[in-house]
Amino acid sequence: MKKASEYKLSRLAPGSYDVLLHGVIIASLVRSGETDNATWTAELLVDLPPEEMPAPFTVMEHMFGSLEEARQWLGNPEIRDADLHDRT
Repeated sequence: MKKASEYKLSRLAPGSYDVLLHGVIIASLVRSGETDNATWTAELLVDLPPEEMPAPFTVMEHMFGSLEEARQWLGNPEIRDADLHDRT
């Protein structure tokens, strides 16, 4: 049985997500450019030394060619609308 991702994505607006780890927002995932040639960037919100970054992060920013590619990298987290979870 496949293990569920420790990450969750919270949709803020089209092309913009909070990345949550164990219920805490730790990064953003945003689209840059038009949908046909867009790139996606996952960026940690806190500058940490590489050994303290949560896996799979190894640098502050990681770039992807699609939302699907970014989701695979994060372990295929579920996507929720921002108003469906408690931010406290």
